[in-house]
Amino acid sequence: MNELMLPIMIVVLASVFQGTFGLGMKYVKPMSWEAWWVIQSVVAMLLFPLIWAIIVVPDLFAVISEAPTNEVVAGATMGFLWGIGGIMFGVAVGYIGMSLTYGIVMGGCGIAATVIALIQGADTIVPASVPFTILGLVLYGLALYVVTIAGLKRDKIVAEAGQELQGIKKGAEFRKGLIIAVVSSLLSSLLFVGFNNTGEIGKIAEAHGAIVRNGALARWVVVLLGALVMNAGYALILLAKNKKIIAEQTGGAGKAALWAVVTGLLWFAALGTMGQGSAMMGDIGAIIAVPIFLALSLIVSNIAAMITGEWKGAGKALNLVFVGVALIVLAAGSLSYAGTFKADDSAAPTIDVPAVSAMTE
Repeated sequence: MNELMLPIMIVVLASVFQGTFGLGMKYVKPMSWEAWWVIQSVVAMLLFPLIWAIIVVPDLFAVISEAPTNEVVAGATMGFLWGIGGIMFGVAVGYIGMSLTYGIVMGGCGIAATVIALIQGADTIVPASVPFTILGLVLYGLALYVVTIAGLKRDKIVAEAGQELQGIKKGAEFRKGLIIAVVSSLLSSLLFVGFNNTGEIGKIAEAHGAIVRNGALARWVVVLLGALVMNAGYALILLAKNKKIIAEQTGGAGKAALWAVVTGLLWFAALGTMGQGSAMMGDIGAIIAVPIFLALSLIVSNIAAMITGEWKGAGKALNLVFVGVALIVLAAGSLSYAGTFKADDSAAPTIDVPAVSAMTE
């Protein structure tokens, strides 16, 4: 367990970044959404990842040029598809608020990404770890359900009181936001699928002198190229169509642009450090790092939501959030424990199942 402490602490740090980056999405105005999103996307998916990787990965561009074509194409494609989910995440926040969006997107994303990793990495799974992995996922799914119900009860209480929460719609618009968030959660899992299937790039980076955790940064550069094309490309199309950088002449565009930069920095700070922690865990990292990362970020995001007033007047619905937090802690503990098993800890041989995806490493 001691060898897992550092990578787990790195993932915990990543969850703090992940749980707070969405706050910046509340400060888009007076800029148009598309102009704000271009800035955020370029910082988060190009500048910060590239600069960080250049600093810590020797011969970064040589590493990428030596990478298997199938990994580069698959990783970038998964990033592109995630980009669709990422845009939908930003839209969902405007309909149902930050905490509920996180509950649905981060929960659904974590479960989907972990199940895919379990299937693709079946030949490396230690049988003794399977019950704890399954328990962690069940607890994680239950926590997602509880937090989502809390959000719905919060909305009902506020509606009955005749109050209006900023950034949260009601009725049909609220239900529309829920659908957007669910679809976003499935597409969002593909970002981690792409990362988990670029392991050879990390090994090439290590051969060029990078330490294990920094090899993850070279992998993110590839995956996020596809994400950048989708996110910045979509926003630029809207910008060209609407021809509006400033949507409201109220002043404060500089502050909004600064929030876009901060949001981008926090976003990749989360992914970069999570990837480092996952790489340090070895094969099990692909299975347990993502749900731990997203589960803990859900706690952080709800704390941030309480501070910003999203749960004001929610009454007893807030108690359900605390129940959800407790379930998340238990889920993270179970998944972390699953990662402590080694092949020689199990009486049964490791599972040997044929690869089910051409993307399997």
